[in-house]
Amino acid sequence: ETCQRPRWDSRLRLAPDQDNYKKNEEVMLSCPEGFQPSFTKIKCSSEVQSISHGKPVYRDPWLGRDSRGGWIHIQSDVECIEVLQVVPGTLEISSTSIKLNWTCRLPDACQRMRATCRLAGPSFPPCEAEEVKGEEMLHGQDGTFTCPPLQPFTDYSVTISLPPSTILFTWLVRTEETVPDKPEKLWLDPSTGSLRWKALPSCKGEIIGYQLNITMRSAQDGSFLEMERLRLNSSVTEYPLPEHSPSSSYVVTMQGLTAAGAGAASLWESQTNSLDPPRPLDISCRSVRDISPSQGTAVLPLRPIAPHPEVAREHQLIVAAMRSGTAVEGTCLGEPQPFNASQQPSTYVAAVLNLTAPMDFVLGNGTHGQGYHNAALRPGSDYMVLLRLVRRSQQAEKFTCVCYSFSV
Repeated sequence: ETCQRPRWDSRLRLAPDQDNYKKNEEVMLSCPEGFQPSFTKIKCSSEVQSISHGKPVYRDPWLGRDSRGGWIHIQSDVECIEVLQVVPGTLEISSTSIKLNWTCRLPDACQRMRATCRLAGPSFPPCEAEEVKGEEMLHGQDGTFTCPPLQPFTDYSVTISLPPSTILFTWLVRTEETVPDKPEKLWLDPSTGSLRWKALPSCKGEIIGYQLNITMRSAQDGSFLEMERLRLNSSVTEYPLPEHSPSSSYVVTMQGLTAAGAGAASLWESQTNSLDPPRPLDISCRSVRDISPSQGTAVLPLRPIAPHPEVAREHQLIVAAMRSGTAVEGTCLGEPQPFNASQQPSTYVAAVLNLTAPMDFVLGNGTHGQGYHNAALRPGSDYMVLLRLVRRSQQAEKFTCVCYSFSV
């Protein structure tokens, strides 16, 4: 008597591999790597299933060996079951870690399961990565595996396996980008007048460009401040500084950019030509006239900032209820909003002026124009006011400011 080969999961491998099997002949079942049959050993046994017209009807039921070694009836088709499942949606990747949740569908098959994190390939200078010792024995039916601290923007392989060499899960993943390191070298090339730097390697993320902040102050006019914010593409390693008089001083900060943002800044200061933190630039704001605490007003003698006022006429008048060197630079670069009485902002735009010639402007007279409120000044307060001209291009923003300071 023989049994026909069972028509179960097409991925099942039978040993011996035959079309027919003898009664009680034991057959080994196996599956592709990472899968396990619901029974690993089966045999066919003839039994009386029912009586039809007074005669026994025989069927060839397959029996499977259970985990205790006994033979039991196989009630449904034997399938290749994925031993381990990594729970969808739980894979977490940051710049320094990889984490996943796993579930074992066949606990008997998951004994001595091991998870590892490894560098996916060799690393080369200047972006050498250290090998990680991420290895953990996994226990139970489910759990979480977390790789140890990793390096940003680096390829790793995460593997879960059974001894001696069965791979249940493998995943090639790159950690997220982070901000780049501080540029190492920033210097002035005296032969060209250009600021130069050493290109940053894409170790912590793809370098997509550089951000330069250039601050220029005139020794002849301490109220004058010019700040330029530029974004240059990653292939650029030099930038010509604007022409300036010998008495002007420059402070330049430069940062590398990745998709994660800007990194730490390198500093260059024209007076010392060094990478040391620059000393504060001297600030001496202009004075105002006719301060009236009772009316909350002051008169500002304004002059156009641009040498050709017909080209750039729109000047902003920014009021800040403070006075310090940091406030001047921060306010000149800032994005103040119109005055809002309910919020009482410390910094606001009081007016936008088409300034083409010198004029006296009454600050705090309560007028409204172009969406701005020239709000009354508060008695007993110290004020700094900036007359600001902003010029923007695709690559750069230039903020030129003249400061006034007074007390009401």
